[in-house]
Amino acid sequence: MSKKKGIFTVALIVLFAIFIGYVDIFGFGTSKAGSAKDIKLGLDLAGGVSITYQVVGDENPSTQDMDDTIGKLEQRVWTYSNEAVVYKEGSNRINVEIPGVYDANKILKDLGRPGTLYFIKHYGADGTPNFTYDPSTREPYLLKDIEEIKADGSAILQGTDVKEAQAGSITNNMGNSEIIVHLTFTPEGAEIFKQATTEAFYNNHDPIAIYYDGEVISAPSVSSVIDDGVAQISGGFDYEEAEKLASTIRIGGLSLELEELRSNVVGASLGQNAIQSSLLAGMIGFAVVVIFMIVVYYMLGLTSTIALGLYAVLEIFLISGFGITLTLPGIAGIILSIGMAVDANVIIFARLREELATGKTVDSSIKVAYSKAMSAILDGNITTLIAAAVLWIMGSGSIKGFAQTLALGICLSMFTAVVITKQLLKAFVGMGITNPKVYGVAKERKTIDFLSKKGLFFAISGAVIALGLVFMLALNSNNASRGHSLNYSLEFLGGTQTTVPFNQEYSLEEINDLMVKDIEGIVKDSNVVTTKVAGTNEVIFKTVTLDADQRIKMNDYFKNQFGVDTETIKTETISSTISAESQRETIVAVLVACVCMLIYIWFRFKDVRFGASSVMALAHDVLVTLTFYAVAYVSVGSSFVACMLTIVGYSINATIVIFDRIRENLGEATPKTKLKDIVNSSISTTLSRSIFTSLTTFIMVVALYIFGVSSIKEFALPLAVGILCGTYSSICLAGAMWFVLRNKKKED
Repeated sequence: MSKKKGIFTVALIVLFAIFIGYVDIFGFGTSKAGSAKDIKLGLDLAGGVSITYQVVGDENPSTQDMDDTIGKLEQRVWTYSNEAVVYKEGSNRINVEIPGVYDANKILKDLGRPGTLYFIKHYGADGTPNFTYDPSTREPYLLKDIEEIKADGSAILQGTDVKEAQAGSITNNMGNSEIIVHLTFTPEGAEIFKQATTEAFYNNHDPIAIYYDGEVISAPSVSSVIDDGVAQISGGFDYEEAEKLASTIRIGGLSLELEELRSNVVGASLGQNAIQSSLLAGMIGFAVVVIFMIVVYYMLGLTSTIALGLYAVLEIFLISGFGITLTLPGIAGIILSIGMAVDANVIIFARLREELATGKTVDSSIKVAYSKAMSAILDGNITTLIAAAVLWIMGSGSIKGFAQTLALGICLSMFTAVVITKQLLKAFVGMGITNPKVYGVAKERKTIDFLSKKGLFFAISGAVIALGLVFMLALNSNNASRGHSLNYSLEFLGGTQTTVPFNQEYSLEEINDLMVKDIEGIVKDSNVVTTKVAGTNEVIFKTVTLDADQRIKMNDYFKNQFGVDTETIKTETISSTISAESQRETIVAVLVACVCMLIYIWFRFKDVRFGASSVMALAHDVLVTLTFYAVAYVSVGSSFVACMLTIVGYSINATIVIFDRIRENLGEATPKTKLKDIVNSSISTTLSRSIFTSLTTFIMVVALYIFGVSSIKEFALPLAVGILCGTYSSICLAGAMWFVLRNKKKED
């Protein structure tokens, strides 16, 4: 690359980064589209709509019906946001909280009245039509009252007879793709629908109307007898129209009929300080990482700084563009990913310095370094990307949001490291910066005999994990007040919701400063969540489940300290916001992701023992971090899953870098080379990468812990432990496990 072209390349990349940064701050047009302010925020950061439904006609519905209804409502409200939550209040109420939206009436109109869907025959028992079509719009509408239709038996099916409703596409008779709504009925519903479609088909292809919440939403003609319980609705839909119809049918098929009890617009549960402190942590952490990279890697560090700056502004821009909803753990994850993005650069820089040490020119060293580093970068990032894809497809709620952010971060990291950093390095060489000392030359390292200590490493890890299991069992049996070995938050356990109408308005910061510590003392727990109801003086306090004595103490506290009339205080028991079904889905998704990672590593390394060793190292990291959660009694909430998944993704990357070097050294080894020497050499030559990447990531996490609010600290502390543990397992355990398995195979 010529000097002129080099200057142009550097200027173009810097100007592009500045332009994207400008868009991040100011956006496009009056709507600020594409800006950081345009990013959708979760309920904890921005507030949203809170709706309480009550079951119609049954004060004590069964647990099964309530769980089924909550599960189906979750699927519906997640179309608004992956961070929406649905949970039970009392015995017959369900709360729905949707972040980032503030028009309660619009949400109520869209959701309608859950559980009021019917399939209606065209003609009633008296031979008169139940519905007809508007001659100008061709929209169907009822001619009779719904109660009259139900009474004469014309409402042949209810929404509960529909097992599944999904938008999809088929190839029609003309060979064209057509958007349809695919329905699957329950066995009982299938039999009834068979009889109804037989009657309608032989009566001039009569239509059957689908009625929901006061109106007919569709009235398709019956073109054939449906005898297998599977039907399709067509009618010139686009995908959005088909998905809306399918979603309406799903919510109309709830096990229980619900009616709105109340709806509120609630404020953020954490306040503006949470965002400001997180951004401050991000800026300080980024600055420290930049200084570290320049001090350690000289010109290479400056190159990575420009690439990381572009990475950061692009991530903000794309999160806004893709409409990803961010909660506080999500913001922490983005800040953390800046530290993790250093990884690919460090791998390349280490290779480049090794090539410079052999006497090659800077230009040829860059080419060889990228060639040799590419397999480790691709394998590490693709493995994590596979996990993100599985979690995105199979996960639910906030797990999908985490997977989206993770996948975006991986793709951007690879782009900036493989494309941007490479172009910058070539540009600097073209500009005449070719002195190897400016880039740094690798020094000869002494090979450390890690495998000689493998017995000690295995013993230490086994002892820590065993200690954690014993500790959790002991805590579970002795902790009668909680009955759990981990400090599960309200999101997992549920608790008590206390709504207090104060005589004056308090800001969220004032509430946290004046009241939260006192309330924590009354309830003997630190998991207190506060939310303001917009437009009122009401504040909602969510705590662990309170007994009668604690409820009285709470009421007396608000009366004596703030003059609140205790008769106006409302107290309800609430269920967990993370349903049992969501927990099961998350566990299954994580297990499937681990299996997929194992298969990929097996395929790429042609040796299942590499995959098995990687998964064992991951299991070790998860168990040790779980031990820390138990011993330190850190709160286990929604960020727990994000923390564990981050550790898994981080650890697998570090392990694959070492395995990639083992694979490379195996290919270059002579028959006389000892396997033990290959493993020790591979770990030793990648040691600086393992330490430096861990250090830069650790810096970001420490910044989060120092400057973050309490909930961020609860996320950052175990994450810091997990990063240290992941570094230890990659260096001390993964290679040793593979060595043991390899030798075991030889002995067999």
